[in-house]
Amino acid sequence: MKTVKVYGPGCKRCEATEAMVKQAASKLGIEVAVEKVTDAKSIAMAGVMSTPGLSVDGKLVHAGGLPDETKLEGWLTA
Repeated sequence: MKTVKVYGPGCKRCEATEAMVKQAASKLGIEVAVEKVTDAKSIAMAGVMSTPGLSVDGKLVHAGGLPDETKLEGWLTA
């Protein structure tokens, strides 16, 4: 099971990123545990300078804007 964290204050882009993660995981048949991180201090400590941010299994893979669907699938299968 992959652990995915979505970093952001809860904006529409953050919600869309979470939905994209769940959709990609479902498409690929991968189990994911998605955690939303909304605390500003926690977001900054994770190294996210622009939201939404995304980490997979503890590695920050994306920050700022919606992730590319192909890249997202790659991160989930790595």
